[in-house]
Amino acid sequence: MNLKPQDVLFLLKLVVKDEEPWTFNELAIELGMSPSEVHGAANRVVAARLAIKDKKRVRPHIRNLLEYLIHGIQYSFIPDRGGMNRGVPTAYAAAPLIDKFVSDSEPPPVWPDPNGKARGESFSPLYKSAPVAAEKDSKLYELLALVDAIRGGKVREREMAKKEIEKRFGKYGQSSKS
Repeated sequence: MNLKPQDVLFLLKLVVKDEEPWTFNELAIELGMSPSEVHGAANRVVAARLAIKDKKRVRPHIRNLLEYLIHGIQYSFIPDRGGMNRGVPTAYAAAPLIDKFVSDSEPPPVWPDPNGKARGESFSPLYKSAPVAAEKDSKLYELLALVDAIRGGKVREREMAKKEIEKRFGKYGQSSKS
């Protein structure tokens, strides 16, 4: 069984939800996917040991997911880059990395979107519905931008994104304990 890009989107959404309860239908709506796509993603990530199924819940296996994002995603889901386009900023051009890099003469990476507010180099999203899902959830948008920095950024951008993801994943499960 091979992982698909929507599987990573599904896992990132679970990280954002923390340990909040969810349903397949609810996630399907939030992610712009069908319930069967979400169910398939859940099965694949459990088989890949990136998530754990206990009772009827699927939860991300944070340590394994972090290892995969830091060491594997840049080789498995390489972004397509294109010409100049209107779109939604991603990678180093979006929060939380935007404040850490000085703007240079290169156009920022953007997910193509005719309603986007930025103009930059076309950068394919992890999954086709990722921009729609990110628009609905700012925390998910930030994680997707960090993953994009790892998928297609320069060394310094990748390293900074990895540290930021580690920091955010370290907080998983903390909200229910406070």
